[in-house]
Amino acid sequence: MRSFLLLFFFFPFSNCDSSDPAVANEYRFHATLTVGGITRTYLLVLPSTYYGSDTTTFPLVVGMHGTGGSASQFDRDYGVTEKANSTHFIVAYPEGVQREGRFNVRTWNAGTCCDYAMENNIDDVGFIRALIDLMISDYRANARRVYITGMSNGGMLAYRLACEMPEKIAAMAAVSCSMMVDEPCDPSRSVPILHMHSKLDTKIPSDGGIGIGGYHYPPIDSVLDVWSRLNECESLPQVEVDNAAYKLTKWSTCDSNVTIQYYLTQDGGHSWPGGLKPQPRADEPSTAIDATDLMWTFFEQYQLP
Repeated sequence: MRSFLLLFFFFPFSNCDSSDPAVANEYRFHATLTVGGITRTYLLVLPSTYYGSDTTTFPLVVGMHGTGGSASQFDRDYGVTEKANSTHFIVAYPEGVQREGRFNVRTWNAGTCCDYAMENNIDDVGFIRALIDLMISDYRANARRVYITGMSNGGMLAYRLACEMPEKIAAMAAVSCSMMVDEPCDPSRSVPILHMHSKLDTKIPSDGGIGIGGYHYPPIDSVLDVWSRLNECESLPQVEVDNAAYKLTKWSTCDSNVTIQYYLTQDGGHSWPGGLKPQPRADEPSTAIDATDLMWTFFEQYQLP
């Protein structure tokens, strides 16, 4: 029943078109990577300066779509590719496995969510680890400047990755999600975290509870309190902005000078702030903040030691 509910609720709000609207060329192309006997797919976008030098390394952002989305949908709707090109970043858009059947909805195994990937214990952590290693070895990604981000189910996987492979991640940003790991989070290092959410999100409520697909989602305040302990933050969270548009809460004085930032908007819904709607029935994106701009500013503060 839960699988049916996920299909019923997620599918109308996501774009499932896996075709790339742009013409493939030497700077952007779809590729495959076999992990655990499963052929996985991703879209790679290189900056326009990539072929100017054989020695320059580039920061890498890994962007993970939500349930029912795709690499091309993330690329098209959130402005990440344009931002990456203007700042000389590589972007990799991996894709979740597809459910068999009529809709072929893609999901990620975030631990206790979601749908096909979780039910079949797909090794998405292994996939993203292998993808990052490939980007470093074959595409000159800077191993000290690898960043991850995700929307909804993709953001859930970002939290799981921060728990299980923080040695590869300089910082993470999550949008419209919660942390859904199935084992206690025990990272080997502190991880800078940026979380963005709408107060009006009913699919994954910021205050927690039963949401889309019938899953129980932990409240974001609780998730970030857990991370404040994991990051050994010495002070209580401080509200830095609280107005009619959004609230910004920040945890600082943490181990290794990392921070945790939480933007909660008063507008929007289950959507990428400042982005485009994936399709007409999707929630309106917040106009109070721009998630892509905020996460870029956040990412540029951090690199691995």
